[in-house]
Amino acid sequence: MIILKNTIIAFFYSLLLCSSNLLADEIRIATASNFSLTLKAIIKLYEQQSSHNVVLISGSTGKLYAQIKNGAPFDAFLSADSKRAELLDNEGIAIKGSRFTYAIGKIILWSPKQNYINDKEEILRTDNFHYLAIANPKLAPYGKAAHEVLKHFGLFNSLSSKIVRGENIGQTYQFVKSGNAELGFVALSQVKKPQQSIPGSFWIVPQSLYQPIKQQAVLLKDKKVVHQFLDFIKSQQSLDIIKSFGYAIPDITIN
Repeated sequence: MIILKNTIIAFFYSLLLCSSNLLADEIRIATASNFSLTLKAIIKLYEQQSSHNVVLISGSTGKLYAQIKNGAPFDAFLSADSKRAELLDNEGIAIKGSRFTYAIGKIILWSPKQNYINDKEEILRTDNFHYLAIANPKLAPYGKAAHEVLKHFGLFNSLSSKIVRGENIGQTYQFVKSGNAELGFVALSQVKKPQQSIPGSFWIVPQSLYQPIKQQAVLLKDKKVVHQFLDFIKSQQSLDIIKSFGYAIPDITIN
């Protein structure tokens, strides 16, 4: 009788697991490279509070936009700018009314070397480096912002032989972290971790020197579970995480 009882319990437990798996959904989110670490922290919290699994695909905003245009099976797109999100909206690819600004990005001139960069752009005017890394301005909004800063100081042309371009901000960060470039313009969120000091030396670029990097999200599949995940990104829990990674917090509205 005990064996039979245990068999029945095991049977109903397996039914419970099956029903739980049936209720769980997989959500495919495409995100700009700079937001990858932040979104992983948000996803971890979300998955602790729901039965759903989130698959993260990261890359340059320009390339992800092109993939979406060509039918890539993403449920939502978290762009590193407003331009591509707005294009998807206007082209009828994004779900109307879903677009919102989830973070405002900041750029930083950074080196892993201590006492190498002061709190200004002065090092860019010296011969104390061989390579300066920036993301491709044509593909990556953070690269575009870096280009604007260099143009503002009249340095872009004079530094052109020293500039190495990453395909996206993730690759740009790796150029600097690995030492292949002594310094580079990266996203503040890549070097600022919650409750930790920024390693190396750096200059946080004043936001008056480049156009605001309004990072916008759009819904690509009109599915309830994806709506719920984007709502979670708008929650105070997620906004606190976003802020802790060095982003400015916007009003959650369409811009």
